[in-house]
Amino acid sequence: MEAYLHKTLIDVATPDMTFEELYYYMNDLIAKKGFLNLDFLGNLGHSIVKNKNDRVYTEKGNCKRLSDVEMFTFEPHISIPDSKYGYKREDIYYFDNGRLMKL
Repeated sequence: MEAYLHKTLIDVATPDMTFEELYYYMNDLIAKKGFLNLDFLGNLGHSIVKNKNDRVYTEKGNCKRLSDVEMFTFEPHISIPDSKYGYKREDIYYFDNGRLMKL
């Protein structure tokens, strides 16, 4: 499922997509596939910055575009219902000539 989510990110993300749009798209996909988002705030990643306080999160209400940051993580923390275990895969992404690339 983690590999599927990361492939889907590359397929659907555009420079004009907002972090909020990505948040809703991916959380809906996670739920439709029968998984739970385990992040206590429901977010799915953040921008890569020098100061942690300057991070931009993939969360509800964030209207910044994905291309407004140099790089961002995608790190869904998911589980199947009633499981003792959760899984998380974190990769860093950036846009190159309008195409999403994995670092």
